[in-house]
Amino acid sequence: MADVSTLNTTVAGIDAVSRGLASGPSGRKPKRVLSRRNIVLYGTLTVAALYYLLPLYVMVVTSLKGMPEVRLGNIFAPPMEITFEPWVKAWAQACTGLNCDGLSRGFWNSVRILVPSVVVSIAVASVSGYALANWRFKGAELFFSILIIGAFIPYQVMIYPIVIVLRELGIYGTLTGLVIVHTIFGMPILTLLFRNYFASLPVELFKAARIDGAGFWQIYFRIMLPMSLPIFVVAMILQVTGIWNDFLFGVVFTRPDTYPMTVQLNNIVNSVQGVKEYNVNMAATLLTGAVPLIVYFVSGRLFVRGIAAGAVKG
Repeated sequence: MADVSTLNTTVAGIDAVSRGLASGPSGRKPKRVLSRRNIVLYGTLTVAALYYLLPLYVMVVTSLKGMPEVRLGNIFAPPMEITFEPWVKAWAQACTGLNCDGLSRGFWNSVRILVPSVVVSIAVASVSGYALANWRFKGAELFFSILIIGAFIPYQVMIYPIVIVLRELGIYGTLTGLVIVHTIFGMPILTLLFRNYFASLPVELFKAARIDGAGFWQIYFRIMLPMSLPIFVVAMILQVTGIWNDFLFGVVFTRPDTYPMTVQLNNIVNSVQGVKEYNVNMAATLLTGAVPLIVYFVSGRLFVRGIAAGAVKG
């Protein structure tokens, strides 16, 4: 009997397979790899990538060539003999006016500007955004509206009044004055980001903490702060790139001995003394842009997460 039942099961399976083959394939039709949609999509992405990567390639290969090879004019050819002398000269020997210490002095000036500006602006903006999102007070909406307006006021409109204020305070032309300027101008947009992010978090967490007797700072440090890594990364990237790449504030609010790296780069590239050394200029440009690029590469994924979370609820 067991053999008969096994035979019947086998025959039934064969019949089912035969019926399936007769009726044709089922399910969704597999997509072709070389479909028109994929060709257009990946073709567009490839062209866009080449558009942005080609100048970077030219800068890198030019910075690794000596001047005799640069004068040959073939900018796309790889270096026949790799040399790092342009990088050394750009960092420590390139002249800007009477100073011939390259970008090194500007780099450390930029670091001294960047660190306190980023830390103070993010700390204050995170607390302000948390208060606006969770602790309603009289005039909160008006204050938030003023912040939004402040985020879109052109910087150039406020330069002269700020110069007067810093002069009266005795800190015009100092790194301290420039740190204050960057901190103030970073506050509106950062507060907006933190406010939207904290507003997107479940309000039940805040209410439960209030029922348990937690206060303003306990909720901030024990509940909100541990959940806010993505938006802190977004704020850090925005401030690092904005402050490091800034040229206008650096040239207006500092003096030659406190110029940041971008101003030093401009002075090196636009120097009219001697021969135009394109390999040194390319190396100096890459050195100046290295810090924002490293920050993006290290924390790019968290940047996308934080931007998406901070834009959900307004």
